[in-house]
Amino acid sequence: MHPAFSVIFLTTLLGAGQGLFLALITGQVYSRIHLIDAQSSDYYFHGSLIALALLVLGLIASFFHLGRPERAWRAASKWRTSWLSREVIVLPVLMGLVALFSLIHWMGWTQPFVVAGDDALPVDASLLVGVMGAIVAFALFVATAMIYASVKFLQEWASPLTVVNFTFFGLASGFMLAAAYSAWLGNDLVTFFGTWAVIFTAIAFLSRGASLLRNRHIKYRSNLKTAIGVRHRDIAQKSQGFSAGSFNTREFFHHRSPGTLRRVTAVFMLLVFPVPVVLIGVAYVTKSPTLPILAFLIQYLGLVAERWYFFAEAQHPQNLYYQTVS
Repeated sequence: MHPAFSVIFLTTLLGAGQGLFLALITGQVYSRIHLIDAQSSDYYFHGSLIALALLVLGLIASFFHLGRPERAWRAASKWRTSWLSREVIVLPVLMGLVALFSLIHWMGWTQPFVVAGDDALPVDASLLVGVMGAIVAFALFVATAMIYASVKFLQEWASPLTVVNFTFFGLASGFMLAAAYSAWLGNDLVTFFGTWAVIFTAIAFLSRGASLLRNRHIKYRSNLKTAIGVRHRDIAQKSQGFSAGSFNTREFFHHRSPGTLRRVTAVFMLLVFPVPVVLIGVAYVTKSPTLPILAFLIQYLGLVAERWYFFAEAQHPQNLYYQTVS
């Protein structure tokens, strides 16, 4: 498939925003039960604003992939059968909950409704909204990933690993961003969020490695013989039947060499996994305020490369006819 950078930035920005919001909720719950240091409302207010900004930027990026952006609202009309429609509905719900979570902390509406005991979790408006937002964030991970995993004829995508990868890449980048945010403010939560970021990065490494291995050994249902009904053992495509490119060659093939795909794979496997983990580890020892920020930026750059490869890796069956231009 042809990687569209609008969709690449849509999925990676949304993932980081969802992950950051989930990190903030996790941190708030841990602080309420006295497992980590409590933070001020300003910490959650500004952190959730960053998460909201990432979600808005992802939404803006999606409009660059639309032929008629003014009709984008119609995408929500098929929610019973379309994962894209479900994503279009779930995304603004999440944005609203993140905005409300930020407003609650800004206004200081954090007095607990219920406190059952000294060791109990105090329940207030921010916690209720945060839990609802966390549920919706995971629903958005599923909806976004299922847009691709539900396409059965693209065998590289049609796997539960697609949902797993989207989820854990988002969690890894979001918690890495939370560590960077904490380092920038100079508080002690860098270790907490950094540790979770490393755990999610390790799980993402295992799941992405499993999908790469699976896709390398796919037995495709279609080939040149089945496409044209000729059983000869030596069949080669020489032309698509046209003298120039077409919509089919632009949208369903990446026009990059196998060597380029291998290099992109090596790049994202390096930038997403070992480099940010090493940087976070060094930050633990040196107490550096900049290394966690660098770790997030490098990992996000790697995620852009990974998402480019995710689209380029998918072999559309129509390329049996249109991949080669004479």
